[in-house]
Amino acid sequence: MLAFEIGLARAQTRLGMIPAAVADAIEQAAAGADFDAAGIARAARESASIAIPFVKALMGRAGEASRYVHWGATSQDLLDSAMVLLLKQAEIILHRQHTWLTQSLRELSDQHAGTVMLARTLLQPAPPITFGYKVACWYAAIRRSWPFVDPLPLQFGGASGTLAAYGKDGSALARELSRELELPLPGAPWHTQRDRFALLLSRCGIYTAALGKMARDISLLMQQEVGEVAEAGGGSSTMPNKLNPSGCAVVLAAANRTPGLVAAFLSGMIQEHERSAGGWQAEWATVAATIQATGSALATMSATIENLSVYRDRMRANLAATHGVIFAEKAALLLTPTFGRESARTMAADAARDAVAQGRPMSEILAGTDGLTEEQLADLDNPYDYLGAAEEFRRKLLEEDNAAG
Repeated sequence: MLAFEIGLARAQTRLGMIPAAVADAIEQAAAGADFDAAGIARAARESASIAIPFVKALMGRAGEASRYVHWGATSQDLLDSAMVLLLKQAEIILHRQHTWLTQSLRELSDQHAGTVMLARTLLQPAPPITFGYKVACWYAAIRRSWPFVDPLPLQFGGASGTLAAYGKDGSALARELSRELELPLPGAPWHTQRDRFALLLSRCGIYTAALGKMARDISLLMQQEVGEVAEAGGGSSTMPNKLNPSGCAVVLAAANRTPGLVAAFLSGMIQEHERSAGGWQAEWATVAATIQATGSALATMSATIENLSVYRDRMRANLAATHGVIFAEKAALLLTPTFGRESARTMAADAARDAVAQGRPMSEILAGTDGLTEEQLADLDNPYDYLGAAEEFRRKLLEEDNAAG
């Protein structure tokens, strides 16, 4: 808020709207002021805006320049632009973490390009993929959903969004103020048009959900009976043996929280005429909480990936434990030219059941079956022979060009 008021005074000074010494006086008042934040917050209950008690506090410290403090601007200009400036700072912090995470995921995917593992559909074993492909899917979703795509602009419209207080100089002042604050200048003020904030928060919801998808996968792969990866985790207050997916829990908590916050913001978008009663005021805490949840999920997932252990041997053991039944689709395709599609499917299903019941590889069950050569039987349960285009898709996902930067 101080940055906005100082920038406004500087811009007005350059355009000759206020005396040259005023901007310096306001800047000195702002720099030397020990603002009572709690008092301003209490006073905001009377005006439904922290802008009014804040401006009064600043005027009380500006001496002769006080009559020019906030001159011609409205409370929403101050608060919306202050929020945009705060979000700009948040973007710098989040983008640094986002860049680190995406780079780490790229490296992890490359490292495990050839690490085969079970795919799981409806939580059941399915034909194999590579862990590198799985990580590439995480990577691409996070890059695609990066929230800060369009820079948020300056808010500056005066009482009714027309800058009437500045006469013919209103547009020139808006341009000067946008340069001063280094914010884009929109075509017009957007007091009750909240779509820009809504887009940002909706993207935060999607981005946090993408992080939550990673957390869900990792926590499931950490289960004792799966044991294919492990995060550094946290202990239990009662069970010394436990290593909990604590990082994943934090990310999932944030991902569970953000949809409600986004919905709250969208509900408040239906605002009255040129200034809202209630919808705008409800945004401040909602925006802050959404950015907080997004940052918490991002920072925690970054730490989780940094300390993630991947157990290749366990992945191979879990593949072997299926007795090859995950290749029933492959067997049915090989048998189809000889027996037809339906019969081949039935034969493969019967062989899969027998393999599980007898604890024998499905390739042994099918040994001697017409339509299958010895070479085909030998390769039936070879996971590397049934990865399809996994590596091609992995590389494409890592090479995707999008706005995430």
